[in-house]
Amino acid sequence: MMKTKVTIQEIAHFTGLSKFAVSRALSGKSGVSDQTRDVILKAAGKLGYFKDNAALSGDVHNSNDLNDPQNIRWSGTILILFPNVRYQNQESVYWGPVFNGISSRLNQKGINILTLTEPSTDQLFTLLNPDAIRGIITVGSISTPILLEIKRLGIPVVMVDHLDPVFHSDSIFTDNFASMRDIMLYLLRKGFKRFQFVGNIHDAHSFYERWLAYSSVLMGHGIELDQIPELSSPDLEDFRKTFSSLFNETNLPEVFVCANDFYALSTIETLEDMGIRVPDQCVVTGFDNVYNDIPVLASVNVNKELLGARAVDQMLWRIINPESNVEKKLILADVIIREHFGRHSG
Repeated sequence: MMKTKVTIQEIAHFTGLSKFAVSRALSGKSGVSDQTRDVILKAAGKLGYFKDNAALSGDVHNSNDLNDPQNIRWSGTILILFPNVRYQNQESVYWGPVFNGISSRLNQKGINILTLTEPSTDQLFTLLNPDAIRGIITVGSISTPILLEIKRLGIPVVMVDHLDPVFHSDSIFTDNFASMRDIMLYLLRKGFKRFQFVGNIHDAHSFYERWLAYSSVLMGHGIELDQIPELSSPDLEDFRKTFSSLFNETNLPEVFVCANDFYALSTIETLEDMGIRVPDQCVVTGFDNVYNDIPVLASVNVNKELLGARAVDQMLWRIINPESNVEKKLILADVIIREHFGRHSG
């Protein structure tokens, strides 16, 4: 008869310790002494807990390894899940470097990589063998139905640049709020007073955080938002047509604050098509620093490879600490100011 999985109760009985102490020790949480943790881990090893437990299939060298993923010999496969959106893939100037950071770190650890563009919910179970996948790292915005299917799989998940209220998991973000706040405070110090935000705040959680920082700084300084709704939820296909229908040389804001450099590029090109010169007649700012040759006054240099690498680090930590609270990690980014693309406010 096949042996059943070793339980926490069996380890507790074997050691004479409480189930609470065993659970804390196995999940790497505080509340037990190093000596007690050592006793529990050795007992768990003798009973075959780690062989049975999919949460820790790396080879454990010593009792401290549960808290230190660096010392574990890893194996298996991590799935990298991209959304089915043309600008969120490996070839993207933004997501490409993020993927490189993920794959480099996984290669360092000797973990296999499987990449998948977002499948339909029907496909997910047929494409994946949950027993063969150690964890899933999602890159960018993933649809809620897919996340619900992943939740049913019971596989550890780390999201890069995405949150969803129906599926709580570890996530890695650039500190979007802090960076956009710094840009806005700089613009206010320069004397600008008339702004419009450009970018679909529903497309990505990062865009929404940037919008929150933009609007909160203006409100905090007594400046009315006066936001044109078509600019904060634009349709990319009709962006230029919509934009050019809203403005002419007489009603321009002083600054178009864009959700990212892609929107900044589209804004600048549309303005130029309209015969409006940037930065002579108005100023544009971006975010993500993916284009070096467009006249944006400010952008934010996101360490995209680091986002990917830290997502892997979080995944490895999560695999060996499955019961710990969900974590959201923020990585500070550098605001880039290009004074030669600015102008004196009027």
